[in-house]
Amino acid sequence: MQGVFFRDSTRQQAVKLGLTGYANNMTDGSVEVVACGTRAALDRLGEWLESGPPMASVKGVAATEIEYVSFRGFTIG
Repeated sequence: MQGVFFRDSTRQQAVKLGLTGYANNMTDGSVEVVACGTRAALDRLGEWLESGPPMASVKGVAATEIEYVSFRGFTIG
């Protein structure tokens, strides 16, 4: 996923949807996305993550519900 602006594109989508959280690179080359917001907005982000930005090669998306965490904005790391 590196080199296709996956994390920044995810941030842009999340901000458009009014979500907070983050998108971080993991050591195995995957990207971890934690997002907080309405169920509808989270579902839309999940749908977008299935394909990601142009030129991305998404091999799979796994979603897990976690306890709510308060974030300021949506960051990338």
